[in-house]
Amino acid sequence: MNKKAFIFDLDGVIVDTAKYHFLAWRKLANSVGVDFTEIQNEQLKGVSRIESLKKILAWGKKTISEDVFIELMAKKNDDYLEYIADMGEDEILPDVNKVLDYLKNQKQFVALGSASKNARQILGKVNLLEKFDAIVDGNNVSKAKPDPEVFLNAAKKLGANAKNCIVFEDSVAGIKAANIADMLSIGIGSKDVLSEADYVFKDFTEIDEEFLKSLFNEERKE
Repeated sequence: MNKKAFIFDLDGVIVDTAKYHFLAWRKLANSVGVDFTEIQNEQLKGVSRIESLKKILAWGKKTISEDVFIELMAKKNDDYLEYIADMGEDEILPDVNKVLDYLKNQKQFVALGSASKNARQILGKVNLLEKFDAIVDGNNVSKAKPDPEVFLNAAKKLGANAKNCIVFEDSVAGIKAANIADMLSIGIGSKDVLSEADYVFKDFTEIDEEFLKSLFNEERKE
């Protein structure tokens, strides 16, 4: 059996923090006179805070100074941290623990590859930190998804070849990043939205041990 590296995004894959991002971004957008919908929020999934704010300002055709831009980013993060302050293990998405435990029992590498700068804090709150062999988050990368930097860094930390990496993502940008890195991509969410993924599942309840086992020996084509 080959040892593979399973790399998980955080928001919307491990925990349901997407709703808190939506609330924080909507509050920020409304504060500068921009309407903000859940549909628009989908376009911010897997995207860095800087790029997300740029998108919101572009949607509202707003121009602000660099100082105000920095202030708004900090305010968004403060609001988000307030929303997640009371997070607990009940926020872990269904069957995530089961999948993580199975992979660890099978001596597979497990890593986190997230754009979130709060990833370690969140994993600590939901008691998952010790389940990851490597963590790469927004503090460790300079390029946002769909650039594959976050996943390539995770592979490097694990000493794994990209062709032996499997990425779990809920965003279009994340799936693109995995594909660009030549990693196997597994979408968690809608098949319509994540159509570029190698596999798509509604959530981890649809992923069984047989499927995971089949990935251990799957060879990526050159």
